Amino acid sequence: MSSADSPEYPRERLLCGRRPMMMEPTLTKLHRMKLSGMAEALTEQSKSTQYSGLSFEERIGLLVDREMTVRDNRRLTKLLKSARLRYSHACPEEINFRTPRGLSREVILSLIQNDWITEKQNVIITGPTGSGKTFIACTLANSACRNGHSAHYIRLPRLLQELNIARGDGSYGKLLARLARYALLIIDDWGLAKLNDKERRDLLEVLEDRHGFTSTLVSSQIPTEKWHNIIGDPTIADAVLDRLIHNAHIITMKG
Repeated sequence: MSSADSPEYPRERLLCGRRPMMMEPTLTKLHRMKLSGMAEALTEQSKSTQYSGLSFEERIGLLVDREMTVRDNRRLTKLLKSARLRYSHACPEEINFRTPRGLSREVILSLIQNDWITEKQNVIITGPTGSGKTFIACTLANSACRNGHSAHYIRLPRLLQELNIARGDGSYGKLLARLARYALLIIDDWGLAKLNDKERRDLLEVLEDRHGFTSTLVSSQIPTEKWHNIIGDPTIADAVLDRLIHNAHIITMKG
């Protein structure tokens, strides 16, 4: 009796280290169906004897779990790339709560649960330069992406510039529509300069499209009570602030 037929050499062990030829068409089909995670997991199972004791249902479950993990990671990578965060790796673990700067651990831990995004609420972070406003904003945005929400970071001067260019090249409507689709829009450096008439009207258009449908996070060196003067026109200022502040979580940081 040959060693291949001996009970001491089960067939699973003989296949270890190489894939059966009949598996190649299956792997090809999985890749064609864009199920790369399942293909990777199936290849691993075919090369190891540690799965031989599992039932068919258990092995299928492992394949599905791998595919889900691969898709979740791919989606997160895409969301973070689209978000264009200034600090793409900002996370709650890196926030320094020991320094007395008006930052509450309880508030941040509550916000990273992302209920405020689900409920279409806003967040406003104010404080002096260097207090960590942008890092906190990016932390909340990172958390939103990890929870499956789309986000986009932009400084207010750049936002106004892009809106002005879009008016000239005919893409204004498309830009407004794109900005309205993000589950979370982060507007940084709010209020560095007073707005002219076109700028405040553009800003109102952006916020009007998002109001009640998505969430906006604003970061500013200027206290909210001074925003009215920065916006300028009293009527438009009232409309802008109403869409931002009335349902907002406000974080006031110190230097």
